[in-house]
Amino acid sequence: MHVEVDQPKCVASGQCVLMAPDVFDQDDDGIVELLTDRPGPGHRDGVREAAAVCPAAAIRLEEE
Repeated sequence: MHVEVDQPKCVASGQCVLMAPDVFDQDDDGIVELLTDRPGPGHRDGVREAAAVCPAAAIRLEEE
């Protein structure tokens, strides 16, 4: 799995951090920061959930 985030689209809801805190973080303004673009198998379900609940659709996944 490869993860990309579109920071300009981010609305700082923080749902991604709640779903996958080892993959996503937020800067001081609440904008998403990607900690790793290739999460391990144990984090993939949380990343998929984060992408599904992101209100701005700012998370893109490429399944490999």
